[in-house]
Amino acid sequence: MKKDDFKYCSESATYFSNTIFINPKNIELNENVLIDDFVFFNGGKKSVISNNVHIAAFTSIVGGGSLHLDSFSGISGGCRLITAVDDFMGEYLTNPTVPIEYRKVNVGFVNIGKHALVGSNCVVLPNLSIGDGTIVAAGSIVNKNLDSWSIYSGAHPIKKITEIDPCKKLKKEIKYLMKKYSQKELWVENRISEIEDFLSSH
Repeated sequence: MKKDDFKYCSESATYFSNTIFINPKNIELNENVLIDDFVFFNGGKKSVISNNVHIAAFTSIVGGGSLHLDSFSGISGGCRLITAVDDFMGEYLTNPTVPIEYRKVNVGFVNIGKHALVGSNCVVLPNLSIGDGTIVAAGSIVNKNLDSWSIYSGAHPIKKITEIDPCKKLKKEIKYLMKKYSQKELWVENRISEIEDFLSSH
C-alpha cells in the first residue's frame, strides 16, 4: 500500500506491510499516526485518524460507516470498532452473501475523542461517541455514548467507574505541541487556545 493510495497520508504516518486497508481512498492518516501490523481497516464512507493516534495489532475496523479517532487517542490490541450492522430484528435477511435488496444495513459512525483510550479486546458498537480523555477497560462492550474524562468498564451495561482530572494531561499536551511545532501553525495555536480556555474554567 502506497501513501498515494489514501485520501490523505502524512509523511510522518506509519503503517506496516501486514496491515490490510479496504477503501483507502476514504481514509485520512494525519501526523504521527501509527498503525500496527495485522490491523484490518475498512475505511467505509469516511475515516479520519487525527494526529498522534495509535491503533494496535489485531484491531478490526469494519462495517463501512464513518470513523473519527481524534488526536492522542489509542486503540489497544484486539479491539473491534463496528461502524455499521445488519438489521437482525426485522423482516430482512442478513450477511453479505445475500443481495442488498433483501437486507437492511444500518450504516452509522464511531467517534472517539482526544486522549481517549480503548483497552484490549473491547467491542465498540455503531452510532456512539466516546468522550475526550475517557478510558475504556479491557474487554468492555461500548453500546452507549460515554462521558468525557471518565473510566468505564463492563458490558450490558457498561458502567462509569470514576472520573479523571484532565488538567495535568492537557498541560502536558501544550508542552508537547510547543516543543514539537516550534514554528507555530494555525491549528496548533487554535488547539493551545482551546486547552487554555478549558483549563481556565476548571
